[in-house]
Amino acid sequence: MRTIGAVVVSLHCSEDSWLRSFARTLLMFLGLVLWGAAAALAFGGVFVILMYKNYKCFLQESFLPLPGWLAIAAAFVLLPTGILAISISTKSSRYRQGVLMYLLLLLLCLEMSSALLAQIYSTRMASELKSTMDHLFYQYNGPYSENPGSRAVDKIQRNLQCCGVQNYTDWLTAATVSWHLPNEKACVPESCCKEKYSHCRGNLCLLEQLFQEGCLRKLEDQLHFVMLYVFWCCTVLSVLELLAGFCNGILMRHQPFQDLRILDSATFS
Repeated sequence: MRTIGAVVVSLHCSEDSWLRSFARTLLMFLGLVLWGAAAALAFGGVFVILMYKNYKCFLQESFLPLPGWLAIAAAFVLLPTGILAISISTKSSRYRQGVLMYLLLLLLCLEMSSALLAQIYSTRMASELKSTMDHLFYQYNGPYSENPGSRAVDKIQRNLQCCGVQNYTDWLTAATVSWHLPNEKACVPESCCKEKYSHCRGNLCLLEQLFQEGCLRKLEDQLHFVMLYVFWCCTVLSVLELLAGFCNGILMRHQPFQDLRILDSATFS
């Protein structure tokens, strides 16, 4: 019976040793991944903020940059988290392990909030963009107007290489109502012209010189892409962080509390 008990204990110790070794290796790998993923998450956050800054006249939701700021905050927290995970994988410490758990919990809160807001805003803005664009394009006052809405229309057409809301034919009706003079030929703004045609003046008879796709679809696609990017970055990172927390928990289970060693029997012998 003693022999059987000794074999069981030996197998248990061997299994625990293998489990600790696996947890250390995986934690080191996850630490490197989290450290590198900070750049990808920060890129997504900056992209959201810049998109709002460039097209805020069309994006009426004032809290749209919030998922971006949360993603950037999470990216900064990922740096010390990755370093801690790597250091713990080489030398365990109860204090560092506890700090790592708190940082992982903070990251989960930031990333889940960012992912949820990105999903909500992506759905909500798709339904609001058309009415906002229709209004601004209808109120267009020409390329030399001081109206912020008119400047925003020119900017989006140049940046996204588009013309009109749905397509260039939108200017056939909008032009005669707002910025175009009644006695002139109908044309499109010069911001619809392709860059390689320096003498383009928006003449509808020369369609090869003009962007013909609408701006609504292009802005919707860009908004959907950046929000989907942030959503999946945060979701995948959350799964990796849960795995890192699990590995850290395994190491903590086999790491005795240093502060309680004063209660060992050897201390009082």
